[in-house]
Amino acid sequence: MSTPKPSVSPSGVQYASFRGSGGTLFGISIVNLLLIVVTLGIYSFWGKAKVRRYLYSQTEFSGDRFAYHGTGKELFIGALKAFGLIIVFYAVFFAITRFVSLGVAIAFIYVGIAAVIPLALYGSMRYAMSRTSWRGIRFSFRGALGECYKQFLGGVLLTVITLGVYAPFFHVKMRTYWMNNTYFGNTPFGYAGRGKDLVWHFLLAVLLTIPTLYLYWLWYAARQARYDWTRTRFAAARFGCTFTGGGLLWLAVSNLLLLIVTLGFAFPWVLIRNIRYTLEHTGLHGPVAWDKVVADARAPKVGATGEGLADALDVGVAF
Repeated sequence: MSTPKPSVSPSGVQYASFRGSGGTLFGISIVNLLLIVVTLGIYSFWGKAKVRRYLYSQTEFSGDRFAYHGTGKELFIGALKAFGLIIVFYAVFFAITRFVSLGVAIAFIYVGIAAVIPLALYGSMRYAMSRTSWRGIRFSFRGALGECYKQFLGGVLLTVITLGVYAPFFHVKMRTYWMNNTYFGNTPFGYAGRGKDLVWHFLLAVLLTIPTLYLYWLWYAARQARYDWTRTRFAAARFGCTFTGGGLLWLAVSNLLLLIVTLGFAFPWVLIRNIRYTLEHTGLHGPVAWDKVVADARAPKVGATGEGLADALDVGVAF
């Protein structure tokens, strides 16, 4: 097992570290799997919450651990609500197919997907932030849903029209939206990126896709991560990132070998290796007056419906 990097480097950069073990996570996963089988899948929501609580509780920054406050009951209720929305969607689709026309029904599917994906991303982000805390202070996301629709749908449309060239601009605009509306207590994060800074690297990755058998995209992913984090701030401090294409390639190849050799049983160790790589290569540069950061009663109270939709659509958490 690798030794976690010290929380503060000799240069004064602050790093988070993961203190847990793959063995413990494996034990949690096995118990979760057995209970999921016994309950015909219902326990999966409580199992997910249990895994998140463990991962958060083992992640340490500046001497204190993070905490996850979500519950299996919340996730279960959110999934039920999301399932209800999906049932209504399909009922309307079949009604249109039968009583109107197939063409209108297909158009309804596209409109429905366009309406649901931003809602799912928005809801999952709000839920994830609201259930995360450090030093007893909660994170929150306070962006407007209308702005999410505007940025997401506009970005998808422009990306399609430009045959993908707009993708880096789309990425930067969405990250700007997510980060500039994310708070820790009463203090916001900030992001100042420009799509034009990434577009030529993106086009190079497109050109090198076939010659490098898609591997160059790892170098682009590392560059994009470095770019994003170095332009992300919290209070007077800024983040830094040292991802490399070679590092991501080695991580991906070694993880794949572990999964193949162990027939998938090494997944908990793979997950922790990914977490550690991210934490060890992402640091906070500069001092933060933590005593000025306090809990904010204006943080929105949210449910887990958006997370349920995100799971159902397999779009994950927004950020």
